[in-house]
Order: sequence, then structure tokens, then C-alpha cells
Amino acid sequence: MAVYSMTGYASAQQNAPQTGGGQEAKGMAAGRIGLEIRSVNSRFLDLSFRLSEELRQHEPALRELITGKLKRGKVEVRAALESGAGDTLKEPTTRLLQRLNALQDNVRSWLPDARALSVADVVRLSAAEGSADVDWTQPLAELARRTLDELMSAREREGARLATMLLGHLQQLRDLAQQAKPLVPQLVEQQRARFLERWKEAMALSEGSTVPEAAQDRALTEATAFAIRIDVAEELMRLSSHLDEIERLVKKGGEVGKRLDFLIQELHREANTLGSKSAALELTRISVDMKVLVEQMREQVQNIE
Repeated sequence: MAVYSMTGYASAQQNAPQTGGGQEAKGMAAGRIGLEIRSVNSRFLDLSFRLSEELRQHEPALRELITGKLKRGKVEVRAALESGAGDTLKEPTTRLLQRLNALQDNVRSWLPDARALSVADVVRLSAAEGSADVDWTQPLAELARRTLDELMSAREREGARLATMLLGHLQQLRDLAQQAKPLVPQLVEQQRARFLERWKEAMALSEGSTVPEAAQDRALTEATAFAIRIDVAEELMRLSSHLDEIERLVKKGGEVGKRLDFLIQELHREANTLGSKSAALELTRISVDMKVLVEQMREQVQNIE
């Protein structure tokens, strides 16, 4: 199954059915619908519609169609009627002109400062009257399905790119973990050697006198505490387990965004702990590099559905 990004864009147009009467005789379409869908990342599915007045009644059908395909993302849907095909304008009927004139006189009798209708206003209202007789249900449904398919393809392409980047970051984190593993035993051995050296110096300063047994126990306790304090084997083991699970989810695909986001938080926690236990500059550098990679992965994961 593919990994889908929540970021995508698609648009399409669909010719409307021809109306009867004079328009059909002229071979002129009633117009066409323009539809565009854009989406960005969001924790949940957040739909917003910007539909022209003639298409507003179709919002429930569009919502049902989209929720059947998309699970997460902030999705904006825009749809509007465009003018009829060709350069031919629909000529207003005498009846429409009479209605508009009467309506204008009525409005201006109450609102004398109201602007008079322009030729462009009359032509637009004439086109709207013609489109009112067209059933847009089927053309809009076909257009929405086609646009959604294009959007899903765009989100799939972006998701594949994100998956490739995530897998690359996972490998870099594994490489850093491998670099960190041999450092801790080396540090423990160095500290043990330092304690032994100080022990011998204390024995030499005593000039043959007996050193209290409590002092020897104290030295051994300090060495043991240091080894425990800087031991990051458990953190590296958990980090490796998280990396394996992230890789499994990315390769599995589907709706994995929320689970990936949780695992990224766990990765960040382990990288932080690794840095807090650092007893060497090299281990600190590895921890910083890990946190940089984890932050990059967090940004990528937040775009995955």
C-alpha cells in the first residue's frame, strides 16, 4: 500500500449538458463547471467549500464523496460555473428584460442612489437564467470523481518522495547509533584506568601505611556509578527498535501518519537522553546529529496521511 501525503492540488473542467430549445439548435453548451481541490496537512479531515450559488445545493454530495477518499488534511474545494462554450453570448429574452427593468424600478424607488444595471450585469443574469434549467448533478459528480483521482495521484507521488526521504534518514540514524556503541565501553575503560592510577598514587603517598578499606570501597563505588551513569545501551536498543518500527510502517503504507508522529517523539526522547548521558565530545556530536535528523523526519511525517 502506498504512503500518501496530505499535500496536493488538482483541478478540472466539465462541460454541462446542452439545454433544449434555441441553444441546442445552435449547438451551444449551457456552460461548464470548473472545480479545484487543494489540501495541506492537518491533524484531522477539515473540509471547506467555496461553491457558486448555483452549485451550493450539491455540497452534501461532494462532502460525502471526498470523505470516502480522504482521511486527513485541510481540504479546500472550489467550484463555479463558467461561461458557455465559444464566443457567442446568450441574448436576453424580452421577458427577462422586462422583469429586470421592473425590478430595477422597484429597487430604485426605495433606494434612489442604487446603481443602474449595466449591459454586463444583464448578460450575466441572462446566462444565470439559462443555467438554472440545467441539471448539474451528474456533470459535477463526474468532475469531482476525476479531480479526486488526480488529487490522490498527486498525494501519492508526494508521499513516495517523503517515504524515500524517511528511509534515508533512518539509515543515517542507524549509522550514528553504530558509531555510538563502541564509545561507551571505551569511556568506562578509560575511567577505570583513571581510578586505578589515582589509587596507586594514594598508595604511594601513604608510604607503606595501610589505606582504609573504606577508601578502596569508595573508589570501586565511584567507578561503578560512573559506568552506570554513562551506559546508553538501553537507549540505543530502544532507538533501534523505533527505527525498525518506523521502517515497517513506511513500507506498509496506508494511514500511518499518526503512528509515525508518535514514534518520532520517542526517537527524539532517546536522542535527548543519549546527549544527557554523554561523557565525551564525540558522543555529544552524535546526539546533536541525531536530533537534527529526527526534527527533519518530524516535518516530513507531519505531511503524511
